[in-house]
Amino acid sequence: MNALVDFNNVNLKYGAQKVLEDVNISIAPGEIVTIVGPNGSGKSSLLRALIGALKPASGQISRAMGLRIGYVPQKLHIDPTLPMTVKRFLSLPVKISDTDASEALRRAGVPDLGSRQMSNLSGGQFQRVLLARALLHKPQLLLLDEATQGLDQPGSAAFYHHIEKVRDELNCAVLMISHELHVVMSASDRVICLNGHVCCEGKPDVVASAPEYRALFGSGTGGALALYRHDHDHVHGHECDHDHSHEAAE
Repeated sequence: MNALVDFNNVNLKYGAQKVLEDVNISIAPGEIVTIVGPNGSGKSSLLRALIGALKPASGQISRAMGLRIGYVPQKLHIDPTLPMTVKRFLSLPVKISDTDASEALRRAGVPDLGSRQMSNLSGGQFQRVLLARALLHKPQLLLLDEATQGLDQPGSAAFYHHIEKVRDELNCAVLMISHELHVVMSASDRVICLNGHVCCEGKPDVVASAPEYRALFGSGTGGALALYRHDHDHVHGHECDHDHSHEAAE
């Protein structure tokens, strides 16, 4: 099938500082892709370029005609003293029908929250409401920017498991940025490692056994981001090199 988004030799800069170099990535309908990498590796810049907020210094980004994108941010601050129900929040800035609000909340797995005050939601409920907002217009591509930051591991696992259900129902592609690979890995069709460029990419089992991944998410980190020790003395390809004879210590 035709790609929803296609990066072709894309270079991204902030002023004179290059943040991503020679990126070639395609996202197909229905697939779940996870982007990983250390802070400053270009993950957020990639998302900004994808939605058109950052113009490439060179290269080309192609998007499917009329592509509908839904976005779930890391976090969103709402003044707790501001009285606002969930349905009212979903109607900002453009009013939507109660039917559309209820359908979005159902898809997000929280059908009974419409009349609740935003200030009274738990962290997990708040993220589900942000997901509902992203699903209002039945996106073809759903972007998750570390959407479970601040949730505990069971909460994160439940959120990502639900994302699989959303993908199956809408047949939308999902592009997620996350440091929680111990939770995300099973839900991903493909994992892409960034560090100023595409270091490696492949199926989760390939990436999980690669030294690059072990360096990124070493043992004892509990899934948190470890010091990235990617060796630059090998040829970069579109698959992680997992034929090394040594294994990282478990």
